[in-house]
Amino acid sequence: MNNEEIAKKIIQLKNADLEFRDKLIQNGQLDEGYNEEMANLHSRNAKILDEIIDTIGYPTVDKVGKEASEAAWLIIQHSIGQPYFMKKSAELLKIAVNESKANPKGLAYLTDRIAVFEGKPQLYGTQFDWDENGEMNPNQYDDIAKVNQRRKALGLNLLEEQTEIMKERVKNENRQPPTDFEKRKQEILEWKKKVGWIS
Repeated sequence: MNNEEIAKKIIQLKNADLEFRDKLIQNGQLDEGYNEEMANLHSRNAKILDEIIDTIGYPTVDKVGKEASEAAWLIIQHSIGQPYFMKKSAELLKIAVNESKANPKGLAYLTDRIAVFEGKPQLYGTQFDWDENGEMNPNQYDDIAKVNQRRKALGLNLLEEQTEIMKERVKNENRQPPTDFEKRKQEILEWKKKVGWIS
């Protein structure tokens, strides 16, 4: 496959992912645990993208164009059942960012996501989830002033502003918090152990 065909392939994978996510939102199923069909789709996409990365390296804009490069990032961001692949991709993305070939915002989101799965505080406050009060709030992060400083350096809004946007978004998508917060917390913990985020 040449790079143009690879770009098309990556965009197809992303579209399949987002179409399925929309379907879950419409059926009110997005927040009911990690949907098995969605988990399989994410793993399948990760496997295909991993093979592409082994062939061409990280899919930067100069290799596959802006749309496919952003699509690749989304696939990586959603490859939550594949810790090794997500961490490997983050390392490659870091190199690409240092060479000014990729967007540092993408790296911030990916770094935070990995931190959340590993039970560590996030640096940029990009990852959100339902809290025990049924509110959509950022996952654990370190010092708010430092978080906002880092966000500002990347051209992101303040965490307080982003929190309002996220609350508005889940309202617009008619998403509901989990009915049993403790049960969901336990399920997430077991899932993290099962796929290898934590031991």
